[in-house]
Formats: sequence, C-alpha cells, structure tokens
Amino acid sequence: MKILVTGKGGREHAILTTLRETSPNAKLYAYPGSDAIAELATCVDARDLVDLVAFMQREKIDLCVAGEESYLVKDRGLSNLCAEAGIPCWGPVKEAAQLEASKVFAKKFLKRHGIPSAAFGVAHTKHEALRAITQYPVVLKFDGLAAGKGVAVCPDEASALEFIDEVFTKRAFGEGDLLIEECLTGPEVSIFVSICEDQYHILMPARDYKRVGDNDLGPNTGGMGAVASRELVDAAMLTDIEERIVKSTVQGLKKDGLRYRGFLYIGLMLTPVGPKVLEFNCRFGDPEAEAVLPMVRGDFAWYLLSAATGELKPGLIHFAEGWSVCVILASAGYPVTSRSGDRIAGLTGLNGASVFHCGTRKSSDGTFETHGGRVLAVVAQGLTRAAARGSVYETVHGISFEGRQLRTDIAKLHFV
Repeated sequence: MKILVTGKGGREHAILTTLRETSPNAKLYAYPGSDAIAELATCVDARDLVDLVAFMQREKIDLCVAGEESYLVKDRGLSNLCAEAGIPCWGPVKEAAQLEASKVFAKKFLKRHGIPSAAFGVAHTKHEALRAITQYPVVLKFDGLAAGKGVAVCPDEASALEFIDEVFTKRAFGEGDLLIEECLTGPEVSIFVSICEDQYHILMPARDYKRVGDNDLGPNTGGMGAVASRELVDAAMLTDIEERIVKSTVQGLKKDGLRYRGFLYIGLMLTPVGPKVLEFNCRFGDPEAEAVLPMVRGDFAWYLLSAATGELKPGLIHFAEGWSVCVILASAGYPVTSRSGDRIAGLTGLNGASVFHCGTRKSSDGTFETHGGRVLAVVAQGLTRAAARGSVYETVHGISFEGRQLRTDIAKLHFV
C-alpha cells in the first residue's frame, strides 16, 4: 500500500510513525514533510495541490491522509481534487471543512442542529465588536484559520480591546470577522471521531494545554502539551457526549449535504449543565495527536483506507490501556516570536519515550536544530497518569537547546 500524508509538523510525524509501526510494509510519502519525516517517508516536491495530485496519480498512491488543515480549504480543496482524480482521501471536502475554517459557519451549524454550545454574536468591524460585548469575561475568536492562536479569553475591557485591535487594526490573522462568545466554565476535553458519511467511531479522548505558562498563565499557543486516556471521561459522560453531540453532528452533516470522510476533533467544555462544543477541527488535533496515536494498536493503514473508501471498520484498531502524556518543547520567544538555529542535544537513548519533530531541521553536520515555535513533542506512556507523567518529564530533562521553553504541569491540572 502507498500512503501520502500532507503536512510537516509533529502531528504528521506522529501519523507517519504510527503507520510505519502498525503497517510496516506500507510505502510512505509526505508533502511537504521535514528532515525528520524524511527518515520515515519520501518527501514530495510539488508546486501546488494540483501538481501534488498529479504526482499521486503517476505514483499510484492508494491513500492520501490530510494532516494539516490548510490544504483542506486551500484553492479547490485537497479532498475535492483527490475525488476528481479517483484517489481515496481521509479528510473532508472543502465545503465540510468550513466547520474549522470558519468559526461563524461552525456556530451556525451548531445552532441549526440544536447542538449545545455557547451563545454568540458576530462583529464585522471594531465598533460592532465593542458594542456587542456586554459582560466579562468574554471569549473572542477570529473567524478563520489561525494555527490555534486566534482565540482570546478576555477577563476585562483592556484585554478585549487589545485582541480586537489585533483582529481589526493590525489584521494579525488576515482578513476576517470576529466571533463574540459567552464564556463557559468547566473542565475541557477533546473528543476525536472518525466519520465516514453516516458512520462514526469515537477514538481515545484527550485534553491539551493551550497557555504558554504553568497554571494556565500567559498567551494562547498552538498547544504546549496534551494527555490522553480512556479514563479522562467516564462512561456516563461519554454516552452523553455521543448522544447529544456526536450523533447530532453526524446527522447534521448528512442533512446539510456535507460529505465527510475524515477525523473530526470536537473541543468540549464540560459545563455544570452538560457538555458544550467549543470548536471543531477537521483533522487530528495537535498536540493531542502526538499523545493519542502512540496508543493505537492494530492495522492503522487499512483502517484509514477502508474508511476513506466508504466503510468504517472500528475492529481494525484498538487503543492501549493507561495514559499517554505529551510535553511540547518550544523555542525562545514563542508564541510571540520563534528562534531558529539552536542545536538540539539529547535526542538519542530515550528509554521508551517518543519524540515527534514539530519544528526542526538538520544542520550542515547532520544534527537537528530548532526551526520554528514549537520544536519537539516528547511523549511517554504508563499504566497510571503519574507513571506516564514521570516518564515523559524524565525524558524531557535530557533534551536541551538554548532558549528552551516548556510547561512543568502537563497532566497535572484540570482533570474531569
């Protein structure tokens, strides 16, 4: 089987690693990939998505797996182009991927189908945004893809004004509107679902840590760590989530005529009145993928290919018992800036832990150096949360580079 994965970060490194470990005979490709990914897969050089699909046709690729979200909505859409070329793609068509690409689209979808979520309004200008905010705290979200950074929980007017200025004056995230949401309270959890039309399969739950600093302080990031375990959500709560949210989402996609084959990330807040949807992502979350995927057992490649061709087969995979903890090592200045070129030490002799490369490159002497904001995802498993947490931090302490940033409280705070 020939499989191509789109993307270049830690999530894609984790997907390809899982494919290699569970399906060792598969021939793997990546676009655009990275120096670390090149050790697992053949990296493809293509001018654009049309050129990439032409390559897949020539190479007779059996399956395209959408890793990075931008390709799903770029130009005519990765999955749409694959469908035209007769190539199975695990990732939704552009029309369905608007659930992630537009937060306003997602909120209207949730409201239309009666799926629990926060009350909201939409502002097209700075003046409208200021007029729409009636109480604090308030959640402000840029209506578009922003690499996990286009959201601000504002406790007061000053912080709200600062974010509104980022959106409408500085256009830090590009052109787009602003979503103003009620601020929900409660523990957060991420539910991952494989969806093939009207079929679905709920995967291992996870939660991520978005703030850059310990105790959830500092600005939002793309994610500073994650934890995954079936023990994160008890059976009664998971049943409630399935009945009130997952089923309604799958049914809503079908009612709206939105063809969906791919992973769906559902970010939830477990409020005092029940679970409510915070956001949708139309792919595996990052860094949650780095925590969940090492727990996969079975034939991951055939699972994805079967689903991409119309038949979801949950029995092809299962998940290991216990816990998986991921800690992100970030470069100096992140998330405001990032620094590249700092040499990384300690990437060998990891004692059972895994390291996925989020933002690295090889230097002239063949060693890895930093090349981006989030640099490495260090992951370890254990039968208990404490064991997994202890193992990952033991490994983390042996990896170093100048300006290294990390949180020391991953898998410690805010459990259900």
